[in-house]
Amino acid sequence: MKGIILDGYALNPGDLSYSVFSDLADFEIHDTTKADEVYSRCAGKDIVITNKVPFSKDLLSRLPQLKYIGVTATGYNIIDTEAAAKAGIAVTNIPSYSTDAVAQHVFAFILSLSNSVVLHDESVKKGEWEKSVNFCYWLSPLFELKGKTLGIIGLGNIGKRVAEIAKAFEMRVIAYSPHSKAEGVISLSFDDVLDKSDIITLHCPLSDSTKEMINSSTLAKVKRGAILINVSRGPLVNEEAIMNALDDGILSYYCADVLSTEPPVDNRLSKHPKTVITPHIAWAPVETRKRLLAIAVDNLRSFLSGGRENRIV
Repeated sequence: MKGIILDGYALNPGDLSYSVFSDLADFEIHDTTKADEVYSRCAGKDIVITNKVPFSKDLLSRLPQLKYIGVTATGYNIIDTEAAAKAGIAVTNIPSYSTDAVAQHVFAFILSLSNSVVLHDESVKKGEWEKSVNFCYWLSPLFELKGKTLGIIGLGNIGKRVAEIAKAFEMRVIAYSPHSKAEGVISLSFDDVLDKSDIITLHCPLSDSTKEMINSSTLAKVKRGAILINVSRGPLVNEEAIMNALDDGILSYYCADVLSTEPPVDNRLSKHPKTVITPHIAWAPVETRKRLLAIAVDNLRSFLSGGRENRIV
């Protein structure tokens, strides 16, 4: 069987090995694939491994030999799964591989603001401590996490892990999650979580009902000066409304690992002084990527042996 990895750089920029795929089929590997290259590269292939390269109904109809699409991510909205099912093409994803890494990233954001370590390290390296008349100084307000209220929107695996870490810091944890609860977490309405939280963190999938769930109307209900964190999907928020909320002091900071368009193009939010933005790396620790790669290989191995490991269709 012939296979292809279309955009392998994100998962493996060189510190992992794709040889495990080559043990299962004759694989062609590309770091990136442009939109006008997808069809020619996939034609005649039985297996496709993709992270962000989309497969529409039209494209799938032009690939009669294709039998399997392995998405190297949890989200699989890049695939027209209905068309894939009708064409008899199996689709798999990688669930629950990044729980610890993403929860860790949430607290990297929180601690970056509570203690301003990088800001003060840069100040020391500039020689400002040497010139100080006092033995210490701080360039921004510092605050303890103990006693602060963390509001979680969505109590899936990641939301629950974030709650566990927050409780270790002795934070008060509240959540809005219609379909899930967690021990020691107070369940409230969406509006009440916005109103009562010092820090709000989003942990829900992107859907028609959650798209731009954070907008000018919902931001008006937020506790003034709150911090908002988004490590889920960029379009969960209306970015123009976030800009206005930052400028008006409704939000003190917006921390995000995701934006509406990635990479950003002329996105003013990414350059706002009250944002902390990282380039979609919450999932990227080497241990996490090793786990992802192992699951992706197991998914393909299962398919080749007649199994249904992590099958979407």
